[in-house]
Amino acid sequence: MNYKIIQFYFFILTIFSLTLCSNPVFAQVESKRDILFNESEGLMLSKPNEAMKVGLHLLKNSSTDQDKAKINFLIAKIYAVKGDYNNALNYLFEAEKTEIDSNLSFEISIMKSKVLRILFLDKQAKMSLEEAEKHVSKKDEKKAAYGYARIVIEKASMSLDRQDYKTALEVFEKADPKFQSALKDNKELTLLASTTKGKIYTGLGNLKEAQSYFDQADVILKKSKIKNDLGKIHVLLGLSNVYFYKKEHAKAIETLLEAETISQPLENLYLTESINKQLSINYIALNDRLNYKKYNSLYLKNHSQIDNQEQESVNTAYNLFAQQFETNFQKARQASLNKFYLVLTLAFLIALGVVFFWLKYVLKRKRLNEIINYLEVTRSNSIIKQIEKKEEKETKKIFIPQETEQILLNKLKRFENSTRFTNNDISLAVLAGQFETNTKYLSEIINKHYNINFNTYINRLRINFIVEKLKSDPNFMNYKISYLAEVSGFSSHSSFATVFKSITGITPITFIDLLKNEREAMAPKNDSYEKE
Repeated sequence: MNYKIIQFYFFILTIFSLTLCSNPVFAQVESKRDILFNESEGLMLSKPNEAMKVGLHLLKNSSTDQDKAKINFLIAKIYAVKGDYNNALNYLFEAEKTEIDSNLSFEISIMKSKVLRILFLDKQAKMSLEEAEKHVSKKDEKKAAYGYARIVIEKASMSLDRQDYKTALEVFEKADPKFQSALKDNKELTLLASTTKGKIYTGLGNLKEAQSYFDQADVILKKSKIKNDLGKIHVLLGLSNVYFYKKEHAKAIETLLEAETISQPLENLYLTESINKQLSINYIALNDRLNYKKYNSLYLKNHSQIDNQEQESVNTAYNLFAQQFETNFQKARQASLNKFYLVLTLAFLIALGVVFFWLKYVLKRKRLNEIINYLEVTRSNSIIKQIEKKEEKETKKIFIPQETEQILLNKLKRFENSTRFTNNDISLAVLAGQFETNTKYLSEIINKHYNINFNTYINRLRINFIVEKLKSDPNFMNYKISYLAEVSGFSSHSSFATVFKSITGITPITFIDLLKNEREAMAPKNDSYEKE
């Protein structure tokens, strides 16, 4: 009897639900919400401020957790278009707080990976990418191919951002056939892949191939129904790079000025910095010093603003990860029914934290000793001292007269003792001109006597220079990394950090922290010595 009553109530509830959903007023509300959501998505890539207003309105009036998650993700994407990664991360993590479907989880994880990659949080970016892989659809082949393609492009972008162009290209070349299948079905993916490949081939020096991919991306943008100013700017920046390397500086400037005009509504500092940087180097190439000073000044201002924003965004990322960890831990603790195990777990975590920081301190001290030994060696021996040569394959070598070779070696020694290598416009051609020789001779001398190429030779000189500055002048330890990069001759914060770590084995920030710790450790000894 009870069973029949339950069945009856269930039937009535189903009829009521169907009636409510078919109600014109209910359908109208749903339709209006969808229209506004689509409108915000359509404006996002060209008028992010207008898109933001719509998004925030939708969020304020959203009712279900699913709707809130979707709208939070939409707002995060809008902030990313504006280059505001601090707010983008806040909304991405907010979108993950509720139970959401696997498709949205995938998109959020991919977006997190991209933002964290831009902020140089590679470990966290890879973790987010691994999380995205877990959410790739296994039932729907089309969705699976799309998810796979997004992951391939993101992996290639990681290597591209770290200037590892060869690895980035290999990611595309080793991609599964379903990657191409996904590109055929999705123009947005094709646009993203083409732009990424264009940048990779530019880095590899294959300008013809690079331009073909940027042209392909431009065609897609022109045919798109949605106005994509963000995509257009990336294509224009890519093309301007190609024109720069082709020495078509006037064409590059024209392209960049177009990008500058389009970028204004986006208010994206990262894009503005890239545009101003490229404009300055093109104007200096044309010997237009007035415009060079103008855009170089703007570039330096943008760079400083980005440096501050990035630090804030990195702090936000760590705080959000910590909060996420804390939330997960609280859920686990509430699920626990045994207070003894709860106390034991907390004690273990505290002990683990103490051990972790103790081990970290020990490792820092060990690393510091290695650095100090390294610096002692570099004091008496140049950082570019000839490395013991490995077995080399037989290659054709250029014959250089012994007298010429000795003259060039002497000039290199004088060059090493100067600070000319800190000029960021130094190149093999420039140095060869100063030495009154040709690039082949100079390159061969460096390869023969130092067993490294020219770029590595210059980078080691610069790192050795800044290392000595940090060690000898305590004031340098308080300067920003961007300033240290500029002083030592690097064109950007990121390239300086990458080269510094490749040579010393640690990041500039870690190196400075270690030196500070060493000074603090030595201070009491110095005080006691003075008292004696």
